[in-house]
Amino acid sequence: MHEQMFDEDDPLLARVRKIALSYPGSDERISHGRPWFFTKTGFAVYGGSVKGDHSVHQQHPAAVLVKADPNERHAWLEDSRFFVPAYFGPSGWVGLDLDGDTDWQLVRELIETSFRLTAPKRLVRELDD
Repeated sequence: MHEQMFDEDDPLLARVRKIALSYPGSDERISHGRPWFFTKTGFAVYGGSVKGDHSVHQQHPAAVLVKADPNERHAWLEDSRFFVPAYFGPSGWVGLDLDGDTDWQLVRELIETSFRLTAPKRLVRELDD
């Protein structure tokens, strides 16, 4: 069992949650101490880390992790707000640090792209309808 790694009253989490749960068939569960948003599989996670020296992880507690469009991933990673998250990075995911200056339209677009890449086709069709 992992300890909870987020504050339920976090306003950034509330915004991510509102966006993620607006997609058809989406739900939330806590896994490895973090909120995961999923349909059949995960499409967004709140909070993450980067593996550092000597297997020590640098935490990014106020971040959203998403599966990136393979054609855009390299460009996102050139932006200093983005990082390659531990465990997820090899599967094409990116992390975006969130703060008071976050571009929430960008967050919505990233989450939607991740949803489209991971959700069953019927849910993507439902979104498009």
